[in-house]
Amino acid sequence: MEQKQQKLTKEKSKFQHTDKKGLIIGSIVATIIASTPYLFYLYESVPNEKVWNTFLFTYNSGYYEDANVAMWIITSKSIPLILLVLWFFTCRHWWYHVLLVPIAMYAYQLFNTLNEDQVYFDSNQLVYLIPVMAVFIPSIYLIRARIFNKINDAEKSLEELEDELKLSPKNFWQKIRQYF
Repeated sequence: MEQKQQKLTKEKSKFQHTDKKGLIIGSIVATIIASTPYLFYLYESVPNEKVWNTFLFTYNSGYYEDANVAMWIITSKSIPLILLVLWFFTCRHWWYHVLLVPIAMYAYQLFNTLNEDQVYFDSNQLVYLIPVMAVFIPSIYLIRARIFNKINDAEKSLEELEDELKLSPKNFWQKIRQYF
């Protein structure tokens, strides 16, 4: 009886620990999502000058010839990228790997935006995304076909099949290692 009670106490404390950790991580994610409109409009505090001096750094806008325009472009690429990365790491659906395609697109655009020598940063991005799409689109289709084959053969619901096919890493670094 005492061993059973100790086991229940251990399980309860383990659940409370993971519940507290989930609450903290969820609060951080919610705060980041809620603050994205404010982060987007940070560019309005940047002066309309070619060189922007702050106590931390000096930014020379180069191609854009206006630091305000450069920061507007950077925020318009980085905010969707942040939201997509959060969605990718918190998504529970079987198709979440497809999110890597727009993540790659926004990362490429942000990289080229920061590269001041690039004249047309939104052109030819599809050429660089073809290898990413060539891997993920067929793999997502195969997972989808596997799910629908199992639906036709079994009496399981779609959510039960998603849970069966889902890989569940235990921590953040295991989830990162799962993709690389």
